[in-house]
Amino acid sequence: MDLVNQDLQAFQRGEQAEGAAARWLADFEAALGSREVGRIAGLLHEESHWRDILAFTWYYTPVAGSYDIAARLAAEQSRVGARDFQLPEGRRAPRYVKRVGVESIEAIFEFSTAVGRSAGIFRLAPDADGALKAWQISTTLQSITGYEEKIGANRPTGSAYSRNFGGDNWADIRRKARAYEDRDPTVLVIGGAQSGLSVAARLNQLGVDTLVVEKWPRVGDSWRKRYHSLALHNSIQLNHLPYMDYPETWPVYIPKDMLGDWFEFYATALEINCWTNTEFVKGEWDDKLKVWTATVRRGDGTERVIKPKHLVFANGVSSYPLIPDLPGLGDFKGTVFHSEGFDSGAGWTGKNALIVGTGSSANDIAMDLHSHGVNTTLIQRGSTTVVTINPSARLNEAIYDEGGSHDDTDLIIASATPPLTVKGYKAVAQRMLELDKDLIQGLKAIGFKHDMGEDEAGHQMKYFRRGGGYNLDAGSSALMIKGEIGLLQYETIERFVADGALLKDGRTVPADMIVLATGYYPQKELVRRSLGDAVAEKIGEVWGIGPNGDLNNMYKRTPQEGVWFIAGGIGQCRINSKYLALQIKAMELGLLGPLEPSSQG
Repeated sequence: MDLVNQDLQAFQRGEQAEGAAARWLADFEAALGSREVGRIAGLLHEESHWRDILAFTWYYTPVAGSYDIAARLAAEQSRVGARDFQLPEGRRAPRYVKRVGVESIEAIFEFSTAVGRSAGIFRLAPDADGALKAWQISTTLQSITGYEEKIGANRPTGSAYSRNFGGDNWADIRRKARAYEDRDPTVLVIGGAQSGLSVAARLNQLGVDTLVVEKWPRVGDSWRKRYHSLALHNSIQLNHLPYMDYPETWPVYIPKDMLGDWFEFYATALEINCWTNTEFVKGEWDDKLKVWTATVRRGDGTERVIKPKHLVFANGVSSYPLIPDLPGLGDFKGTVFHSEGFDSGAGWTGKNALIVGTGSSANDIAMDLHSHGVNTTLIQRGSTTVVTINPSARLNEAIYDEGGSHDDTDLIIASATPPLTVKGYKAVAQRMLELDKDLIQGLKAIGFKHDMGEDEAGHQMKYFRRGGGYNLDAGSSALMIKGEIGLLQYETIERFVADGALLKDGRTVPADMIVLATGYYPQKELVRRSLGDAVAEKIGEVWGIGPNGDLNNMYKRTPQEGVWFIAGGIGQCRINSKYLALQIKAMELGLLGPLEPSSQG
């Protein structure tokens, strides 16, 4: 009987949530249609948040405060023509949730604009008088009318390129499509890992001719060539690529070679045109013709000049390996690797290794070396955030445990404005500190410098702000605490010498190998080397937090027409590749122009 009552109460709460959501949405549509700022603001909490992705502003636009949100919505509505708001069938129904500490009714909604179909999230909570008002709302463009993705019921009857190549069979069509003997691609994507494959797959389904160039011999080599023991540090449910999920038989944490093989298979299955063993050399923008003169170098040394309208840099948060100027390193007689070039500790058994750095790569390499019987010491240069993969890091994956489709979950993730993102991560970081308390105390006891990042927001915000400075711990910390992996503070080193590291107290720490797990130059350096100083300075910083709290120049138009960036984890690329591809399609259709300076606020 108790179970029946619980089910009835859950049903009633669901009915209440749906009714309340439907009433608020109807009021919101009427208020928006009136374009009366006060009327719109009356439906929002005074301290409310709106994030728009392309639907109203053609940009990633966060706005805070009921009046400012209402004023912006009213101003944009005359152009956007948002209408036909509804709680869609087949998507996650309105429900009671707790988000960043606020008990709310959360609802997914859809609507139409003059351009296409959009979707969003709103969250309702009672105000001081008990009236349900929205404290958060998001709006995201999902498709352009008449140019929807060729998926599901809209899928093609043959290859995406059959119209271009007559009556050839699929294999013939694919060979000709990849060759680009009689045409230039509209988009040149630089990098064939998760970022490049995600955006190329999206562009394909929008009918935008796209070529990916990958410097490695095979798609997936950017993962295969990394150190031998590497596996993903977050779970499989986050890491699906667009349109095609991993098999249900796969492990929770995907090994690197498994992932590399999947990327290669994915590129074939999604009909992605990719030139492997091909490096992007340089590009020059023709402002009159609105095209790039792009030079790529093939594996045989020959060069090809192509003229795309868009360059998408999809080669990660970072670019070239950063080799620091460490005193005396040139005097060292052993072997020096950057972490990018490290493969395995096999063959080094009984030797001594120093690893400069205490981030995730450094710690993973330390574990690999330790497992091969290498006497391994980590050199810490700066304070590091340490988070256990399980259970702590998995706290950031909780949204995926709630069920629902990828589309629904991705929409919820994309809804958060920068202030709410920071607030959420700060709350999770405090829980991580509790879960990892004993481990952190053990590290501090051996002299390890630990922090939880700027404003105590944890490792995830460190990733967004600087691309590193943390270790998702797979077991190396326990080995350090036990003394099985050594720890050395950089400030105790006088200089490196032929035999290892000379300490300020006169002792020498012996080494046969030094691994520089010292990170990479930011993407701006790649832009500088390939497009020139002027373009690099015009674009500015890439990645890191910008003036409006979002990532600098990521997934959206940049100050340099025809240059785009996509980077991040696989889930991040899956979500944002959709919006990047929609912007390029809109520009090709003449619906969207270059970025105006006023759009970047």
